[in-house]
Amino acid sequence: MPVTGLDHYFVRVHDLERSRRFYCDVLGFEVMPRPDLPFPGYWLGVGGRVQVHMGPHGIENSELYYLGSHADSATSNSGVVDHIAFLAVDPQSVDARLQAMGVRARKRFLPAFGLFQIFVHDPDGLTIELNFPGITSEPSWVTEAENYADMPRVVTRSV
Repeated sequence: MPVTGLDHYFVRVHDLERSRRFYCDVLGFEVMPRPDLPFPGYWLGVGGRVQVHMGPHGIENSELYYLGSHADSATSNSGVVDHIAFLAVDPQSVDARLQAMGVRARKRFLPAFGLFQIFVHDPDGLTIELNFPGITSEPSWVTEAENYADMPRVVTRSV
């Protein structure tokens, strides 16, 4: 049974409507049809495919609905998951939209791989990575981008 791709990820949110607005207004997701599940939430996606499933944190019977969450699970940031990444297009327009909405972003460029990235945080602190492949040189409109080639390398030592 080979894995063929990521279907979606689920995120528990503190404010369902605030998070829906962030994913839709800032990142451009659309609200998708969702079955009549026994708890509130949204399915959000692009191109007719669900990418993000969200539900509210702290609801009754959550142990029945949220199989990956336990009493000691993180309630902010990303817990054991560092970030979630999406493929994206038109980085200059995305950057302009983020700036216009006052969303702080961190930009990175990976020249050896031809990849430009923009990192943002959702309302509950989850890091969202937007990947723009096929960019072989740092875009001229970018200010304050980090270049992976200039970052310090981790030195491993033999034991």
